[in-house]
Amino acid sequence: MPEPSCVDEAAIAAAVKGARKATPDLSHTCLLVIDMQEYFRELASPILPHLKEIISLSRSCSLPIIYTQHMHKEKVDGMLSQWWGSLIREGSQEASLLPEIAPQPGELVIVKRRYSAFYRTALEDHLRSRKIKDLIICGVMTNLCCETTARDAFMRDYRVFFLADGTATANLDLHLATLRNLAFGFAYLLTSAEIVGLLRGQGGGGV
Repeated sequence: MPEPSCVDEAAIAAAVKGARKATPDLSHTCLLVIDMQEYFRELASPILPHLKEIISLSRSCSLPIIYTQHMHKEKVDGMLSQWWGSLIREGSQEASLLPEIAPQPGELVIVKRRYSAFYRTALEDHLRSRKIKDLIICGVMTNLCCETTARDAFMRDYRVFFLADGTATANLDLHLATLRNLAFGFAYLLTSAEIVGLLRGQGGGGV
């Protein structure tokens, strides 16, 4: 289990400040919540307050929300098991989504077995069917599943909005490296406060 990342609001703010800017078109936007599971609870705890508010406001605005859930049926599954030595097993308590931000009826959960939420899943079919063009990505881990999904989304011609303080990983260096790489060629960086302000402007209520 990874240790939680240190939080450096000033460093994250500096990364966001220097990045190119755009605003999601909320009429064609989906909130993608990556792997917020019991296995990552300690890692995810610092960003939970941000995500709880954003998810609640998204529901108030009828913004589509899709969750991913990373788990494996077998003990051995390709390079992931070779690399890490163990996997999150399907049906285990560790695989469960965090109840604080659990999906509501009608909200889609995509089960994935690799870093990318697009790899051998129906995610893109669901996005296309809903005419989604913009993705807001949040969750864990910044530099693994969140970054890989962001890069895959960009390569599929989605505009990617990456929550700089709504993603988390094992340490600050890895987190900032992802923010800088994505900002250079793949994603717009946004803060949770910016997304909250945008959602409230669309009529999202309080939490």
